[in-house]
Order: sequence, then C-alpha cells, then structure tokens
Amino acid sequence: MRKSLLSAVALTALVAFSGSAWADVLIGVAGPITGPNAAFGAQLQKGAEQAVADINAAGGINGEQVKLTVGDDVSDPKQGISVANKFVGDGVKFVVGHFNSGVSIPASEVYAENGILEITPAATNPQFTERGLWNTFRTCGRDDQQGSIAGAYLAENFKDAKIAVVHDKTTYGQG
Repeated sequence: MRKSLLSAVALTALVAFSGSAWADVLIGVAGPITGPNAAFGAQLQKGAEQAVADINAAGGINGEQVKLTVGDDVSDPKQGISVANKFVGDGVKFVVGHFNSGVSIPASEVYAENGILEITPAATNPQFTERGLWNTFRTCGRDDQQGSIAGAYLAENFKDAKIAVVHDKTTYGQG
C-alpha cells in the first residue's frame, strides 16, 4: 500500500504541477493526527513525509522542492472542512487524505471549489468518487466491493466453517 500511495502521489503531483514554477510545491496531508484514530493518522503522516523525502531526493517536481503541511481533522467532518479551508488559504495544490469517508466527502467539496486535487488512501465510501468531482481519487477499495469479495473468499476457502458477521453502524459500516 505504501508503494502504491507513493506512486500515486508522485504521478498525480507531477501531472498537476507540470509546466508550473513555484519556489516550493506545497502538499497537504490531512487525517486524525490526534483523537481516537490517531494511530492511523500517524501512519498517514509518516507515509506522506517519506513520499516527500523520496520525491525531494529524486530532484523534486520540475526541480522544485516539495514541502508538506499537516492538518489534524480528528476524524471529525467539521474539523475536516476547517483543515480544507486552511489548506486553501495556505496555497496547497494537492492533498493526501482524509482518512475517514465521513471527513473526506465534505472536505472534497472545498477542494473541488478551489482547484485542489485530493487522493485518499482510506476513504472507502462509494460516494467519495461517485459524485463526479474532477479532483477526487482513492488508492483503496470501495465499501460496496468489500463484502462480495470477502464473501466469495470465505465461501471458497471456508466451506465447512461457521462464520459470524459483526456489523458497524457508523458511516463506514453503512458504505
């Protein structure tokens, strides 16, 4: 997953910034840096930091160094919109994040209105990419694919086993 995220970030950033010249290329990473999902946010931040280090070590984008700014959305949709608006004000052109679908969806509206690309490594709700926004991409599977794929795998590999299903009633579980 880390390599695919790095490749997606580098390719999207290269396309987005080709032919442009900035003193620095500012990329945002947004996720739950604090709060109950902070462990996931830390992974997201560390992955983005490594991607930026790798891109800069390879000469940057069009010779310009990449700078990373971090936004803490605490897995809260309202905070996610605040982070998105801050990124707009800071001049961010590309965002990796958000982690949660319930945060990614409203934040993507702000990004679309302001010409900012967003790629999420974790927002699995189909609505994230089904709304027809030009700027939203994901590197993970969709919720509506997970059940059928898992079911087919279980049916094929655990034919005689008893299987229990645990249901999550959050936005993630209803995707």
